[in-house]
Amino acid sequence: MIQAWFRIAAAALCAAALLSPLSARAAFMADPEKLYTAMQAAYAKGSQQGWTFYNQVYYLSTLFNAGRAYSLQRPDDPAYRQIEQTTVDVSAGVHYDPLINHEAVPWYVREAALYVEMNNADPAEIAKAKDLLARVDALEDPVALARFADEDAAANLRQYPHDANAMLLQVEANWRGWLITRDPSWRSLAFVHASDPTFPLANLPTTWGPAFLKAVEAAAKGEDDYTQGDRANAMVIQARVDKLPELRTIANISALPSHDRMMTTLAPADEYFGPMGMSILGMRNELNRVNYMIGYGYAKQESGMAVQLATAIDDLHKVYPRDRDLPKLLLDVYTTLTKIDTPEAKAARSHIRGVLTVEYQDTDQARELLKG
Repeated sequence: MIQAWFRIAAAALCAAALLSPLSARAAFMADPEKLYTAMQAAYAKGSQQGWTFYNQVYYLSTLFNAGRAYSLQRPDDPAYRQIEQTTVDVSAGVHYDPLINHEAVPWYVREAALYVEMNNADPAEIAKAKDLLARVDALEDPVALARFADEDAAANLRQYPHDANAMLLQVEANWRGWLITRDPSWRSLAFVHASDPTFPLANLPTTWGPAFLKAVEAAAKGEDDYTQGDRANAMVIQARVDKLPELRTIANISALPSHDRMMTTLAPADEYFGPMGMSILGMRNELNRVNYMIGYGYAKQESGMAVQLATAIDDLHKVYPRDRDLPKLLLDVYTTLTKIDTPEAKAARSHIRGVLTVEYQDTDQARELLKG
C-alpha cells in the first residue's frame, strides 16, 4: 500500500534531514529545506485527510519541487537520496505520466529512477524504476507517450473509480494523445469517456478544456473529419454542456508553495546555464548570430554552437521550469536546429521538440509546433 510507504519514507526522510550538510553546488533561488518543509506539510495533510487521489498527487508535486532543488544544489545530501527513493515509490503509486503531469520534471524523474535502479536491490523497486524510465524516455516518441498516458490514466481510474480528478485525467490523456500524434482514434476515445453521464464536465480545466469543448461543438455539428460515433458522443456531451449554468473551471493538480519562486518568476539576467555558462541575454544574442551565419551558408559550421545553445536552454528549463520566456526560447532554438543537417543537431532538435510539445503543450509555441 502506498500509504504504508509514506509512513516509512517520512521517518527516513526526517532522519536524513538531520544529517544534511549545508553546502550547495550552485546559486539557486529556492531553498531546499523550505521546500522540504512544504513536502512534510503535504504529507501531514494527506495523512489527516485519508490520502485521497488529490492528496497523493499534491504530495508528489511537493516531492518534485524539493527533489529538483536538492538535485541542483545538494546532490550529495543524504536527504536527497531518500527523496529520490520516495519519488519513485509515490510516482509509481499514482502512475506518474509525463504527458498528463504538468510539473516539467521528466529529467528529475529519470534521475531518481536511475538512482533507484542502480542502488536498490529489491526487484520490485527496480521494476518501478524501469517503468518510470520507459515513460520519461518516451518523451520523443508521441505514439508511445499516448499509449502510456492512456494506460496510466486508466490505472488511476481503476484505483479511484469515482474520483473527479481521475476521470478528468483519463479524458485529458486521450485528448493529449490526439494532439501529440494526430491519431483521431485518441480523440474519439476522449469523446467516449467524456460522454459518460458521471464525467465532471463542469470541472474541465482552463488548459485543455476550451479546445476540447470546441472540438465537441464541431463534431456535434458534423464538421471536419469526425466519425458518426464522434458525432453521437459529442451530441451527448454538448447537451449536458448546454444545461450547465456555467462551466466551473479548475486548475490542474499542482503544488506551488509561496516560497517556491523558481516556479513563478523569470530567470535572473545574471544566472548562467549550460557548459558554456550562458545568460538569457547571451542565449538570445547567440541565437541571432547563429541564424545570421546560417543565412550565409555556414549551417554545418554552426552545428556545435547550436547544440550548445540547446543544452543551455534545456538547463534553464530544469532550473526555471516556468520562466515566462522559456517556450519561445525552446521554439526558437528548435527552429534554428531544423536548418542544420548534422546528426548532433537532429538529436538536439528531437529532444527540444519533446520538451516543448510534452512539458509545455498548452503554450502557443507548442501548439504552433504540433500543428506543423
